[in-house]
Amino acid sequence: MMNTFPFLRKTIALVLLLNLSVSGFRAVAQQSKLVNDPVDISGDFRDFSNTIFFADSLAAFDPATSQGKIKWKRHEPFSAHNFDNSMLSYKRSYSNEFPSIEYAQDPVLPFSIEFTSPRTVRIRANTGAQGAPGEPSLMLVKEPVKDASWKYKKISGGHEYTNVHGSVTVYENPWKVLIRDAAGKILTQTRGQADGRSSYTPTLPFSFVRRASDYSRSVAAVFSISPDEKIFGCGESFTRLDKNGQKVVLWTHDPNGVETQTMYKPIPFYMSSRGYGMFMHTTSPITCDFGATYGESNAMQIGDENLDLFVFLGKPKDILDEYTNLTGKASMPPLWSFGLWMSRITYFSEQDGRNVAAKLRENRIPSDVIHFDTGWFETDWRCDYRFAPSRFKDPEGMIADLKKQGFRTSLWQLPYFVPKNSLYPEIVEKGLAVKNANGTIPYEDAVLDFSNPNTIKWYEDKISGLLKMGVGAIKVDFGEAAPLSGVYASGRTGFYEHNLYPLRYNKIVSELTKKLTGDNIIWARSTWAGSQRYPIHWGGDAETTNKGMEAQLRGGLSLGMSGFTFWSHDIGGFTMKTPEDLYRRWLPMGLLSSHTRTHGQAPKEPWEYGEDFQNYFRKAVEMKYKLMPYIYTESKLASEKGLPMVRALLLDFPEDPGAWLVDNQYMFGSEILVAPLFENVKSRQVYLPKGKWVDYQTRKVYEGGWHEIAAGALEVVMLVREGAVLPHVKVAQSTDQIDWKNIELVDFNSDKNKTSIKLFLPGENEVKDVRIVKKGSKLVLGNEVK
Repeated sequence: MMNTFPFLRKTIALVLLLNLSVSGFRAVAQQSKLVNDPVDISGDFRDFSNTIFFADSLAAFDPATSQGKIKWKRHEPFSAHNFDNSMLSYKRSYSNEFPSIEYAQDPVLPFSIEFTSPRTVRIRANTGAQGAPGEPSLMLVKEPVKDASWKYKKISGGHEYTNVHGSVTVYENPWKVLIRDAAGKILTQTRGQADGRSSYTPTLPFSFVRRASDYSRSVAAVFSISPDEKIFGCGESFTRLDKNGQKVVLWTHDPNGVETQTMYKPIPFYMSSRGYGMFMHTTSPITCDFGATYGESNAMQIGDENLDLFVFLGKPKDILDEYTNLTGKASMPPLWSFGLWMSRITYFSEQDGRNVAAKLRENRIPSDVIHFDTGWFETDWRCDYRFAPSRFKDPEGMIADLKKQGFRTSLWQLPYFVPKNSLYPEIVEKGLAVKNANGTIPYEDAVLDFSNPNTIKWYEDKISGLLKMGVGAIKVDFGEAAPLSGVYASGRTGFYEHNLYPLRYNKIVSELTKKLTGDNIIWARSTWAGSQRYPIHWGGDAETTNKGMEAQLRGGLSLGMSGFTFWSHDIGGFTMKTPEDLYRRWLPMGLLSSHTRTHGQAPKEPWEYGEDFQNYFRKAVEMKYKLMPYIYTESKLASEKGLPMVRALLLDFPEDPGAWLVDNQYMFGSEILVAPLFENVKSRQVYLPKGKWVDYQTRKVYEGGWHEIAAGALEVVMLVREGAVLPHVKVAQSTDQIDWKNIELVDFNSDKNKTSIKLFLPGENEVKDVRIVKKGSKLVLGNEVK
């Protein structure tokens, strides 16, 4: 038996080694990353090798300039144990640098409170000796100025600034920033170490992390969340509209659909039902933990080494107005863009385009745009900015002929170039693509580096050639894959350039189009803060399903609460042929959006579904063209205030608690409420805010509250505020042919005291109040109200 022990020991050791190897493989597999996986900053605050510095006390403060310094106390993560349970916690730690006299144990670093408008507060904090770079921010329309409406007073243990909209209090020890509304209600406040003492669960306070791997730093701006608080925004997020309880990673990503947590259009801005909003002024990755890890904690874990946080006070409309004053408002796109865009993936030839245009006119279906997607090059998807000579004999003549028929032409392209692309060698040779650390390109594809002035000039030359041919709009597709590891001409890596890439991309094409055609328009998929200045954006590659339709609307509502006035989506979904019942229900939702496009896997043309569907399609599209004066006017009004055309009910009804709960219906402008049918049913439950509502299709009247409402001939529930007067025009085959001199006023039980409506007409510069005159049983337009 003694001789068998070594064998047994070796066998046991081998089994243990194999088990460890398998466990190790699983651990590695779980940690493996894919190209462009979203960067989740929160893991750095849980890494035992990193050092965490907690905001502790106000070391200095000058009330006149609102500038001072915060003392940050050094801590480290560790695993705490009680019985058979382990959890991550933080403990006090001490200097690990040598020589210790050269490096601060607990650093004292710059901090400031700035007041940039009567409703806007800017909080800044540095985590190192250097501040933010001095160059202008692409996200801001201009550098904010100081607002004089905030008055200072010294209080016990701190400093307070007050105006008619609220107050900001900075406490000294422990350091805390507390924000109240005009009535004195606490809206939110920073969370320090002491705020976590009521819980057995360790919580992260306001802090910054220093990574052991490279000594880079990131900030955790941690604020309180109150009972029943609701949070909205963060871009085109397809998850539940209220973000409270969610962990939202703000990293531009191609989710290949609309039923995941990732986003084409993340925006570092949100608003709260408490009466405040926040804009994280950075291009770094951000993880917003809205009470997901700990219910009372709103932890904005921001990749940037310096905090630059704008806080806005007011109701939702006030907050959006303030945010878009800072980052820009959408100017009006051209009238023709509000018409129907007819598309599929893809029309392959000049004859395809001409045939579709001819059939639209032959079948009397109003339309304004023919879009050519990925197939107008010689090789499908291989973007070289040249119409395929074999299939487009006279592209310039085609574009001109289509315009005579009332159609603009839209073209797809992208900023990635495969090795077989004829432009690839030139792009690489001239250094126009993003590089990696060794000076080559990080992907197989060459990704244009839009931080490089030479790249911009090269790219503008390609796009200019198309616009000069008469193309009306460029589809600014993709833009979510700027390499994280890339080294850019700006001198920064993808950590800061990745999220900024869509904004650069949107800006270049939009400004060039405006310069050459006079129209401020693109058709873009990806965004960052400020992209709303460059409309239009569409909702990506929605699944052709009921859930895809529902998620698409949530994304649009969320984007609208992030500063975007204009938004569209692929009617019927993108991923496969649309079942007719889904197409019928999705079509009104697409038409009752600011911009309307049928796009996706073939077929999309209504005649491909038969005569009955074509008649239905025509009737639905005619509805939008009749409503064009309303849509155009409401779009102008919305753009002036940073409001969305497709808007969540809470924006128009902030005093109605029910309006904050609904995420599957919307206001289309200020007067029309839309409740799409997300299943193949004839009616649905609809929530109506206080007041009376008139069914647009049946004229049946409903009181506020919940109702089971049947759809009309068009498969959608569509109601108008009682008392509204909506301007209509006669159906035209394109917006160019609309007779704007003959506007019909449709009365939805207005009272006799209504004397004017707002109206914005093509060619005019501002919205006007126009008198309503009663002639017999009809209402007609009178003179402008002076």
